[in-house]
Amino acid sequence: MSRHGRPDDESTGADHDFPGGRSGFGPAQQDEWYRPRHGSPGPDVPEPPAPAGDGYRYEHPPHPAAGHPFDDAPTTEHVYRLDDYAPGAPSQPDPRHDRQDLDPHGRTPTDGPGHDTFEARAHETQGYETQGYEPRDYDPRDHDGYDPEPGAYRYDDYEQRPAYDEAGYDQFGYAAADDDPRGYAETPAAGRDWTDSADRAAPETVGVSPARRAHARSARARRTRGRIVGILAVAAVLVLLLGGGFFAYQKFTGPDLPPDYTGAGGPAVVVQVHPGDTAEQIGAAFKEADIVASSDAFYNAAVQDPGMNSLQPGFYSIASRLPAREAVAALVDPANRVGAVVISEGRQLHDIRDVNTGAVRKGIYTLIAEASCLDRDGQRTCLTYEELDAAGASTDLAALGVPEWARGAVANVPDRNRQLEGLIAAGRWDFDPSAGAAEILRYLVSTSAQRYDETGITQAAAKVGLTPYEMLVAASLVEREALPDDFAKVARVILNRLKIGQPLQFDSTVNYALDETELATTDADRAQVTPWNTYASPGLPATPISSPSIEALQAVENPEAGDWTYFVTIDAQGTTLFTNSYDEHLTNTQQALESGILDSGR
Repeated sequence: MSRHGRPDDESTGADHDFPGGRSGFGPAQQDEWYRPRHGSPGPDVPEPPAPAGDGYRYEHPPHPAAGHPFDDAPTTEHVYRLDDYAPGAPSQPDPRHDRQDLDPHGRTPTDGPGHDTFEARAHETQGYETQGYEPRDYDPRDHDGYDPEPGAYRYDDYEQRPAYDEAGYDQFGYAAADDDPRGYAETPAAGRDWTDSADRAAPETVGVSPARRAHARSARARRTRGRIVGILAVAAVLVLLLGGGFFAYQKFTGPDLPPDYTGAGGPAVVVQVHPGDTAEQIGAAFKEADIVASSDAFYNAAVQDPGMNSLQPGFYSIASRLPAREAVAALVDPANRVGAVVISEGRQLHDIRDVNTGAVRKGIYTLIAEASCLDRDGQRTCLTYEELDAAGASTDLAALGVPEWARGAVANVPDRNRQLEGLIAAGRWDFDPSAGAAEILRYLVSTSAQRYDETGITQAAAKVGLTPYEMLVAASLVEREALPDDFAKVARVILNRLKIGQPLQFDSTVNYALDETELATTDADRAQVTPWNTYASPGLPATPISSPSIEALQAVENPEAGDWTYFVTIDAQGTTLFTNSYDEHLTNTQQALESGILDSGR
């Protein structure tokens, strides 16, 4: 067979009249195309010894009785017998013997062409076996024109033994055009000049399995697809960037900009930013308040101002009819925020004075008045402490936002100016400072009632034996008498004393009626009978004595279990001792006296 899998006797272009040679062979084919690939021994050359056992072996074809010296040339199908070859068997003939211009060692003889005779090749066949070559030393790639030195061992190129399969010669690298690893297209035999020695000597890739070639094709396809996908991705990004840039240019600087004001602006107005508001929602509120000419103009300016990312909910005083960019700048300026107030835990409605330092602690009414200030027409206006105190003394409790569960007790408070005590919860507040005093108080009281209701005050009241309003009063006492870690224990002391009818005798209730604050009180102060002095009157005081925290209220709703009826703080760090024994309580009180914490400043 030919080296591309076609039977030699079926090749085209044969010369059937070539004299003195094999019938059907021309001179070119005789010398170049149909030369035996391995040579053939003559009749006098002995057969190689048969291998022991089954396997592959080399077998000479029968020698013809007569004919051309090349008639017995073995073809590939003669040389390799799939059922008779085994490792260790005699080697196949050296494929380098196909070259007539080489000596047995692969070198050009000095006596010129024609030196390669039938006898010489027979000698080469025998000499091949004596050089120590085992079957595994055979490398089909030695047919590609590269002639290593005799005895050179190329095991590293032959680790993957080719399968000699008559079904297809692609085991030796004879792949289709699209499979050729060198990238050379297949050329039909009829159109290929096999007399070109350079063509004959071109190296062929051998020993490559179909799986490896398939893997190589797959890798090339993946690389091609990856390059295509990368190019398309880059193109898509460029399109998006260019399109987005053009859209932004049209939106922010194009000819179709939304309406916008120009100039210095008009009188200030108050607008509210609710928690969770978006730039679109704020823009709509600004448009309604006539701060900006359009919500779109505000939005365009807002998305370009990084200060919008830290904007806090609340009320803001901003000039009307402003350019959108200036309106956004005014909104993010903290100086324009109004109506913000923080009411700390234990704060009272009215101002109180510290007995020891003489400092005045601002009450809730004072804090509200300060947060209500606005600049209008070049003048600063604020609600006053007196206006708020008067509004808080109104008998219209519903108008003040007093919850239904507290209205009965509040209506009987002996001092109308203190009736809203404790009904404004501690915490951070935002109110509209442009509203009146009564409206502001209504908002604060009604919203506080919702916060109290969320704790379950109405459900827990029956469990502890108090009304919801009484629970609020008890929570205000806990707030003023203890630190947060002791809230639940102090709540239990209050409930235990109320249960057995024992007076509470809290100094904080004495100080409340005096509008002063001090840890200790005098005998004269404790002797004054007031609706709030728990030394002089049994039970709870008439109203809460401060705004309790939610934690203090929850402590009353869920007091710690215990039989304590006495407690006293013994040092400035707030260490508090609890007991059910009066004698032990006297001992604890002595520790407080020795520490100086109970010394009076009066």
